[in-house]
Amino acid sequence: MSAEAKLAELGITLPTAPTPGGNYLTHRRMGNMLILAGVISFSSTGEKWQGQIGDTRDLDEGYAAAKMCALNVLATIRDITGTLDAVKQFLYVGGYVSAIPAYGKSPSVINGASDLFEAVFGEAGKHARAAVSVAGLPNNATVEIQVTVELH
Repeated sequence: MSAEAKLAELGITLPTAPTPGGNYLTHRRMGNMLILAGVISFSSTGEKWQGQIGDTRDLDEGYAAAKMCALNVLATIRDITGTLDAVKQFLYVGGYVSAIPAYGKSPSVINGASDLFEAVFGEAGKHARAAVSVAGLPNNATVEIQVTVELH
């Protein structure tokens, strides 16, 4: 099943692709590699996940924030390529979780993004990954992810 068909089957509607919040590009394409700039846990629909995990947010909210980031990634890919079916495979996800000191469950938070990529793309959605806690993110976002994919 194509990624676009799977997205429809899952009943997922993508937000509008985010625009840069500073002096940078949303992506850089090198041959069949697409490297995306970091996207934070804010949606064009007005949904915002802000605050630190372990303080004002919990693990489940962090998971939802990571999923929001993944939806922004998919919207960006579709905006760039015209279709999610242009993706051959996900290569790397870098996940950043705004959390209290010594928070050790960042991988569980970033699973919100990883699980969505796998749900939509199957084996091609699996990827190498880092998931780290940080003291803060732009606009007090709860999560930020950066993604690299291979295109057909």
